Amino acid sequence: MILLCCSSSCFGRKGGHAKRVGRPKPSLSSHKPNQQVLINVDDFGAIADGKSDNFLAFKKAWDKACNSLESAKIVVPKGNIYYVKHINFTGPCHSAISMEIQGTIKSFPQMYDIPRRLWIKFEDVRNIDVFGGGTIDGNGEVWWKNSCRIKKTKALTFKNCTNMRVSSLKVVNAQQMQMNFQDCNGVEASKLLVVAPEESPNTDGIHVTRTSNINILDSVIKTGDDCISIVNGSRNVEVRNIVCGPGHGISIGSLGEDNTENYVSDIFVKGVKLTGTTNGGGRGIARNIVFEDIEMRSVSNPIVINQNYCDKNKKCQKQKSGVQVENVIYRNIRGTSASKVAINFNCSDSVPCRNVVVENVKLSGQSKGDKVEAFCSHLAMQTVKLNSIPTCSMWKN
Repeated sequence: MILLCCSSSCFGRKGGHAKRVGRPKPSLSSHKPNQQVLINVDDFGAIADGKSDNFLAFKKAWDKACNSLESAKIVVPKGNIYYVKHINFTGPCHSAISMEIQGTIKSFPQMYDIPRRLWIKFEDVRNIDVFGGGTIDGNGEVWWKNSCRIKKTKALTFKNCTNMRVSSLKVVNAQQMQMNFQDCNGVEASKLLVVAPEESPNTDGIHVTRTSNINILDSVIKTGDDCISIVNGSRNVEVRNIVCGPGHGISIGSLGEDNTENYVSDIFVKGVKLTGTTNGGGRGIARNIVFEDIEMRSVSNPIVINQNYCDKNKKCQKQKSGVQVENVIYRNIRGTSASKVAINFNCSDSVPCRNVVVENVKLSGQSKGDKVEAFCSHLAMQTVKLNSIPTCSMWKN
């Protein structure tokens, strides 16, 4: 499912339009291995005994790296499982830092208090590279059983970071959100395996908020919620070569909740495979969004724009204002729909969707002969379709 929702409490969908804005990739040229200070967490007292909290050892290793006048690399050794209740890796630091996670960093298997509900957090750091082929394991089963939608726990959080790269890691079984990029600029997240059970609640794979110039590339995401969710204040986001499912697909949303003014812009999604995914007032803008070269298999609600979304228990009041959705392109999308309505454009009567292009989109039912349809409301006249099925009668060719 690719969903763009612009009302109360939704992690929405992606879509796209118009020009594609270049996204600068992080430059980590200051990371020169022959000049790096090597720091092993074992040298600071880390114990992989399955019971010790290694917070202090990891904190000491980080402090040494952060205070180093030369580029530093922290190593989490292969073959070891280090339990940590919570840890903040905080800058600013003097030089570039890399963290090579070869082994496993794991949460304890019971619920406990996490300050600010952030398990592992990198904050106020520039020039950071996190990689290594190892695993971040949130051990979240007990949290899922006691899920609270209001207080979301975020497993691996990067806040206020600049020029960073996260690659070649497994992030599994987070308490709720798997990876969270917040208030960051200049990010590459690639070659990731992000996994949580299909029934695990609120386990968004990669969550992006108030972040600019981020590339999410070449990854596999299988979760109980959105594979990738992009929300308020994010711009220049590129998503390429992602395998998604199970989960709720690629989404852009939570715009305009409680009559706040929000925006997302310049989102480009290309080369995504969605299998068995589902979809899940205010002012603002969602513009310049492109979905291209998407493959769908048995996807419920494949293409959705919903400016009237509400997932609250009480009845939602219809808002006079709304989030402006404009310049959205769906191009070269193929596959099968698990629901009869394969395309659903539920736009606002006060702020209709503008400049929505559906080009070379071919969606059919799961079985031969099954028909699917499109539902459209409050689309501005600029909306067009080219060589696509299903279609709405109000579209022009």
